[in-house]
Parts: sequence; C-alpha cells; structure tokens
Amino acid sequence: MVILRPSAERGQADHGWLLAKHSFSFAEYYDPEEMGWGALRVINEDRVQPGAGFGMHGHRDMEIVTYILSGGLEHKDSLGNGGVIQRGEVQRMSAGKGILHSEFNPSASEETHLLQIWIEPAQRGGSASYEQQELPVAGMHNRWRLVASPDGAEGSTTIGQDARLYASVLEAGKTLEYALSSARLAYVQVICGALTINGKNLSAGDGAKIAAESLLEFVAQEESEFLLFDLPPIA
Repeated sequence: MVILRPSAERGQADHGWLLAKHSFSFAEYYDPEEMGWGALRVINEDRVQPGAGFGMHGHRDMEIVTYILSGGLEHKDSLGNGGVIQRGEVQRMSAGKGILHSEFNPSASEETHLLQIWIEPAQRGGSASYEQQELPVAGMHNRWRLVASPDGAEGSTTIGQDARLYASVLEAGKTLEYALSSARLAYVQVICGALTINGKNLSAGDGAKIAAESLLEFVAQEESEFLLFDLPPIA
C-alpha cells in the first residue's frame, strides 16, 4: 500500500518572514487524517527570509532533525550549544524533558530552505541533547545514506527512537531498492525531481505513506533527491 500525499494538499502558512508547508497537522493547520505516520509526527518544509527566524522557545519529548536544502541556520540553545549549519550538514536535537532554542537565518541576502522533522521518542522525560554533523551530498548519489538511527550506525546522528532516516540523490534512469519489514511503516518525502515508488509517480514536494510493502523500488525519471523513513508503527 502506497498512499500519496501530494504537495499541493499540504498545509501552508505565510508569515511573511516564513513560508511553511506542513505534511502533517502543525500549529494552525489541522487535519485529523494527517496527524503523522507511525512515530513520524512532523515534516515542515520551511523557507526563512534573510535575518529572520524562530526566537527562543521550548520543546520537550521530541526528536527534532533539521535537514538543510540551501542557505544556513544559526542555532542557540539552553544547553550552551551554538553554531551555523549549512547544506551538507544535519542537526539533531533531542528535546527530552525540556530545552529552549532559537533558529535564525544568519544571511543578509540569502533565503534558508530546510526540512524540519519531528519523531516521537521511544521514552519520554529523558535528558536533552544536541548534535551537529557533516552530511556530504556526494555520499548520497545512487545509494542510501543513513542520516539518523537509534544506534548511530554508519556515522549517522543518534535519535531516541527505533527509526531510521535515509537520504538519496538518484540520477535519471537509476533504480534503488529498499527491503521493508512487514512490521514496519515507511514514509517518503521528495525534495526535488521526479520518481516512481512501486510504479506510483511522485514529484518535488510530494510524500507517500507506505505499509504492507516488502520491497520498495525507486526509479528516477530525472535527478531526484528524497528522504526515506523506516518507522515503527506507533510511537
């Protein structure tokens, strides 16, 4: 079962300084049919204008992954962490029992384009933590690059849930496969390009909920960047 989530059907918000598209219910966008998929709770595609950003605010009990598409994002938090993440890097913040943070576009001229991802933790009330690491785009071409996992495998960032996030940049005409356990769910988010998943067409911004599929076959019609989540069925 592959259920398409077309880009045009996502929730949208225009705050002037921020243009956001929500794959699942978030903030003022609410759809009872789109409350997440398994342990995956949020995928927001954000475009942050130069010099703007999210002021200091709090989170708890959430694994938050930031995947930069272009530009940079300056992070500060109540644990004393700080720095700018760019394309080719990934940021992970485990909110645990509570953390305050801010995220700003430090550029005076360039928009920041990113995906912010929230995954429900396996256990609540843990210690808050932060991690930032390199994620070279060259290492994604025509292969799976493990971005986040529960055990930090293959140099991935560590999250507190039995979920795995992969990224790939698949060249036109190339095929990539993924074996999915019958007890697991998957979600795909297309960043750019056009591809098929088990024969179904997706384009930039589209997503897909996947269940009861033992093998996923991705075929790129044009060069495509996309994310694949391998998820437990419930948080």
